[in-house]
Amino acid sequence: MFKLRPSRLRLAANMTRSNSTNPTSKVIEHLSKRSLLRVSGTESSSFLQGLITNDMRHLDEGKASMYTMFLNTKGRVMYDAILYRTHEAGVYLLECDSRALMSVQKHLKLYRVRRKIDIDDLSNEMKVWALFDPDKASTESWNAGANITKKIKLEGQIFPCDSLVDIVDTSSSKVIENIRIYPDPRFSGLGFRILSDLGTQTGDIVARIDPDTVESKEVSTGYRSLIYKLGIGEGCDDLPPGKALPLESNCDYLHGVSFHKGCYIGQELTARTYHTGVVRKRLMPITLESSPSEPIQYDQSITDESEKSIGKLRGHVNENGLGLVRIAEALTAQSLRISGLKGKVLKPVWWPQEAPKESASIGKSD
Repeated sequence: MFKLRPSRLRLAANMTRSNSTNPTSKVIEHLSKRSLLRVSGTESSSFLQGLITNDMRHLDEGKASMYTMFLNTKGRVMYDAILYRTHEAGVYLLECDSRALMSVQKHLKLYRVRRKIDIDDLSNEMKVWALFDPDKASTESWNAGANITKKIKLEGQIFPCDSLVDIVDTSSSKVIENIRIYPDPRFSGLGFRILSDLGTQTGDIVARIDPDTVESKEVSTGYRSLIYKLGIGEGCDDLPPGKALPLESNCDYLHGVSFHKGCYIGQELTARTYHTGVVRKRLMPITLESSPSEPIQYDQSITDESEKSIGKLRGHVNENGLGLVRIAEALTAQSLRISGLKGKVLKPVWWPQEAPKESASIGKSD
């Protein structure tokens, strides 16, 4: 791995400042529940192309990172992942939930057959970090989104990965000694992913990137709290293997699915849903009236004012939760209750506000 000149170091530091007006608000957190696999070989790109929801051509044509999912033959999500391009030809890094690492590796080896591809576990060699601005999910951002909840112009409309207004710039990455910095490919508000050697400490990264960055120590301002405030699911808890559906998990809104590539495992149900043009249930953020005295049970029912169930809770950090809910009913409900607590669902500010012009023909094709 090469070392950068001082000018390059300044450039990398500036990259971390690009999404924040407050340089002291950047937070870094070691994601101990995320691990890496290395997939390498001359056929690695075509091999992955047949297994994932996204299109490997994005990486092969210059993108630095890409969000994707692995589906089973019934079209259900097995694992969510982020793929990273490296400076070595035919070598990709695959980030996934640490608890699913062995299963992902086994899954890849099952379909490798006789291809000359290596699939190596890097959990004892590398760490995954998140660098983010917790203010991206501030109360002010939520209030901005609240104005649209009574005018539902979009009930789960499906969006191809290249049609959204908020296109994330994933075309560049930076390498500083043993630290690799990638933009999070899902949504710009999630900041950056950092991949480092196992022995790298927080101070090592801060010293090389930006001295104004602070370490995440409070759960309320941590990474999990951030993604729940934004309504983004990640890992086995939020996307239970074999149960979750990719579009209900916002895979399309997070630039994680291509509707134009060739066949891949589990494609049929996703393609069929795409052609119907609508998904009525999606993962959405839930704000509770107060922090529960005890953790709320997983899959706890979410009910409206008439005690009708409109969804299930996937998880929560204090008062910030994530639920799989029926969009229209959740946004028009007068009140919601989860395990005896009042709550509310708001349409995430990063969701598309209206369908792009090309979506008008969805469901009317041959």
